[in-house]
Amino acid sequence: MSNKAETWNGRVAMLGFLVAIGTYVVTGEIIPGIF
Repeated sequence: MSNKAETWNGRVAMLGFLVAIGTYVVTGEIIPGIF
C-alpha cells in the first residue's frame, strides 16, 4: 500500500469513528434501530 493510500485509509477510519461517536451521543444508541 502506498503512503497516500494509508493516509486516506486513516482519515476514512477516523471519520467513521467520529460519526459513530456523534450518532451515539445524539441518539444514545450505538447502531440506531438495532439496540
